[in-house]
Amino acid sequence: MNDEKLPTTRERILAAAAAILAEDGLAARLSVRAVAARAGVSTGSLRHHFPTQRDLRDEVTHRIFDWVARSSRIDDTSRPARDRLVECLGGILAAAGTGPHAREALATAVRTFVTTEQTEQVRESYLAIERDTHNRVESWLASLAEEGALAGNDIPRSARFLSTVVNGLAFERAMPAQDALTERERETLHVAVDAVVRTHT
Repeated sequence: MNDEKLPTTRERILAAAAAILAEDGLAARLSVRAVAARAGVSTGSLRHHFPTQRDLRDEVTHRIFDWVARSSRIDDTSRPARDRLVECLGGILAAAGTGPHAREALATAVRTFVTTEQTEQVRESYLAIERDTHNRVESWLASLAEEGALAGNDIPRSARFLSTVVNGLAFERAMPAQDALTERERETLHVAVDAVVRTHT
């Protein structure tokens, strides 16, 4: 008898959607029929777990980021809040890669979301990535607010600011620049985090 745990229907659906995105690109259409067929489930079963295509895309985007990024240690209260938040933001930045990987990631993003026809599918694909990044940063800030490390009344605006800083640094990684960007990136992240955390402590 095989004791290995079989993947749940939900996990099979997410794996199928991720495979389609890996093959066809981040803006690929995740049609209910195609994903259900690939997962070996009925369309009704897929709709039970993911009532809308946005629900499915948001969750698979979240999972993909989890696979490629470092895990968050925002709740490790043995370290200063400032350092934990910088490390978490650095995890998002790390997903962009460095050198040739960063350039290819940026080129892919431009081909997928900028130079292509701006269909609703392209827009929704981009917004899923943007929502995931913003939600992650908001959740980290909410954790720090619970500790009293910052005020909780301006989390959405602070999350947008920090996400914008990380996006700018990711773009800079792809540009022809000096080889040693790591120290400059950390300095920039510390300045950004201090603007959010220090003013409330």
